[in-house]
Amino acid sequence: MAISVNTNVSAMTALQYLSQTQAQMAQTQSAISTGYKVASAKDDGATYAIAQNMRGAVASYGAVTDSLNRGVSAVDVALSAGQSISDLLIQMKAKALAAADKSIDTASRGALNNDFTALRDQIKTIVSNASFNGYNLVKDGGANITALASADGTSKITVSAENLSLSAGLTTIPTTANISAQSDASTMVGSVQTALNTVNKALASLSSGSKKFSIQLGFVQKLSDTITSGIGNLVDANMAEESAKLTSLQTKQQLGVQALSIANSSPQIVLSLFQ
Repeated sequence: MAISVNTNVSAMTALQYLSQTQAQMAQTQSAISTGYKVASAKDDGATYAIAQNMRGAVASYGAVTDSLNRGVSAVDVALSAGQSISDLLIQMKAKALAAADKSIDTASRGALNNDFTALRDQIKTIVSNASFNGYNLVKDGGANITALASADGTSKITVSAENLSLSAGLTTIPTTANISAQSDASTMVGSVQTALNTVNKALASLSSGSKKFSIQLGFVQKLSDTITSGIGNLVDANMAEESAKLTSLQTKQQLGVQALSIANSSPQIVLSLFQ
């Protein structure tokens, strides 16, 4: 190779390799500092685009999870109300049966009637207060509740409302029901039992709806976790690998600097030719 003071090919070659090493080091340092091997579209456009689409799906499943959780909560409130009403009806039946006994006196029947009407009115209170996020599934005219079930919003799960209100829902028990007379008490025993059967049937239906929400919620959460794991496989940096790579590049950088230094000193040989 000719010796020239105008063109130092060795220095240019050494500088090229040193620049490549420094670029690789910058990429490795970015992976170590961010934890991502693909932190932006600049790193790997195709992989970044795939990861972004998957992140969009995870965000959508987050909205689905929120929707299902609201549905579960609304149905749970309705179930709690239904269970309380069922318990009250059992007590009302006992009061009516006791008042139907011809052997008790008027005062005792009056006391039983007071208890009965108090329990009856408590049903009204429970029904009117069994709301969550604006949904009351047990009142007269209560709307069905629908929750999202898929990331694109096309699939939904609906749980039907169950009217547990007096007169309109529990039609056998009017809002003015009482057991002040023995004949009324006798009739009310059967009416309360019919109402109890109605409420228990409604509870079974609400319970089934709650299970639908819970099953879908569990599936969506697992699916979201799986997609999140897949995103990590695409873009997360292997820190052990990056650490080993950094050590290698640091050594390579030092050698590159030395090689450039040697290449830059070659023109000095020209001076010895003129001594």
